[in-house]
This record gives sequence, structure tokens and C-alpha cells, in this order.
Amino acid sequence: MVTGGAGFIGSHVADAFLADGAAVLVIDDLSAGREENVPTAAELRRFDILDAQRLGETIGDFDPDVVCHLAAQASVTVSVERPEHDLEVNVRGTLNVCEAARAAGAPVVFASTGGAIYGNNAPLPTPESFPPEPLAPYGASKLAGEAYVATWGRLHGLPNVVLRLGNVYGPRQQPHGEAGVVAIFSDRLVRGEQVAVFGFGKPTRDYVHVGDIARAFVTAAAAGRSGTFNVGTARETSVLELLELLQREAGTEMQPELKPLRPGELERSALDPAAIERELGWHAEVTVEQGLPETFRAFAVA
Repeated sequence: MVTGGAGFIGSHVADAFLADGAAVLVIDDLSAGREENVPTAAELRRFDILDAQRLGETIGDFDPDVVCHLAAQASVTVSVERPEHDLEVNVRGTLNVCEAARAAGAPVVFASTGGAIYGNNAPLPTPESFPPEPLAPYGASKLAGEAYVATWGRLHGLPNVVLRLGNVYGPRQQPHGEAGVVAIFSDRLVRGEQVAVFGFGKPTRDYVHVGDIARAFVTAAAAGRSGTFNVGTARETSVLELLELLQREAGTEMQPELKPLRPGELERSALDPAAIERELGWHAEVTVEQGLPETFRAFAVA
């Protein structure tokens, strides 16, 4: 079962499990996801994870082997502006998923954040052992969600896994709002519009292709063990470097509009993936030099 399976990452996770031979149930209220993202071979149930009763009944009826929880409020700026909404979706919603999965005897693989949790004082690349210092309510709510997932695993003897994701990019990402800088830049370049670059182009992120992320979920589900793992590449790519790679594919030389960082945003981020490589055998396979041109071409033909 995949919560948020109509979203950008969740739909790729659903694809990966289907390719692995699984039956897949998607739960999504379509507030951010799109029905056309859901694989045709998957079943979609449209409702909010805050509806604990319906969630419990649905998971109980489907009786999943694993619950991949990706439904979330994922905007840093929205979390700053509406922290109570962020708390409801990301904390209470995650608690609802943990309890429904526990009742069904299913382990949880939880999509957390590898950037917003660690903060600006973290060593780079950041290991899981560094104490989290989130800068925004979004990071705090994801950290609380991690605590519930891990506690429910220990309390009820389930092999729950937390995956701290790098900055995910790839096909199906939406070019709206602040999330998904690769999608936003690609959309603007296709339209011939100027790109706004925050932090004056200096902030760095650990960009991970969505195909690698989906593979990490399948790997974690099959491992049958608990743990918290970074899912990244250990590589920093600045915003200006990212824009340069996309413009190279687009054949453009547009000058971006440089702006300061927005509240709650990180200056630098890169994740140390040594633990997931060592313990689960996962490593990123798609470099930004490979993945960014492919992603741009997907936007160009959309």
C-alpha cells in the first residue's frame, strides 16, 4: 500500500512495486497528487489519511505486506505560514498510518526528509548520527513522524524503516509552488520565461533521481529490518550548477533573477548514504548529468 501514491514520488514507488510483481493499493486525497499519475494496474482509494476510521478499514481490508507512507504536507514555506496544518497532516496523519498498519500487522516504510531535518550546522555529507536541527516546522513535523514510526516498530515488533530522502527530481514532478526546483526550472525554460534563483544561486542540495528513490523503497520493504537511512548521493550541486546543466540541454542562455533565501530554507545539504549501501545494498545509480537532461526532455514533450 502506498499513501500519497498519486503524487510525484509515490506514483514512481507504486510503479516499482508493480514491476516487482506486487499488487498495489494507492491512498491519496488528490490534494497534490494527480489521478493520471496512478499506474493503471494499481487500485486507487481517494480519501484523506486524517480519516483514521476509513484508513484503518481500508488497510485492514487490503491486508498489505508493507505500507509505504509518502502522503504529506511537503512545503517548507507553507509549514512556516501554517504550522498547525503541517502538524495535522505530517504528525497526526503519520500516527494514523502507523496505527492502521499496526492493526494489520504490516511494517511501515516512511518517507522523511534528509535536508530539512539536519539544519545548517551539519557536517557534509551528513550521516544519520548527526543530531537533527530542523529550521522549519516541516522538518520538525517529519522528525516527529520519524519518532512515531520508529516507536511503533519497537513497541509492536514491526520492522519499520525511515528513509531520509535527498532532493528528489524526475518525470511527473509538478512545477508549481516552491518544491521541485528541477521541475520549476524545466517548465520556465520550455516556456522561455525567466527563472528566479533563491539564495543567489549558492545553496546546494543532494539531488536524487526518483527512479533511485523508488528502488530504495522496494529494497527497504524487502529487507525485513528496522532502521533510519539517508537516501542520497553525498554530492552537493548548487542551484546555479543545476540551472547550467538544464540550460545546456535546453540550448538556452537565460540570465536568472537572483533572490535571497526564503525563511526556513537550508544553505547547503548533502547526505551520507554509507549506511543504506552497507546494510541494504542500495546506492544511487543515476547521476545529475544523466538525470537532469532526461527530466528536461520529459517536460519538453509534455
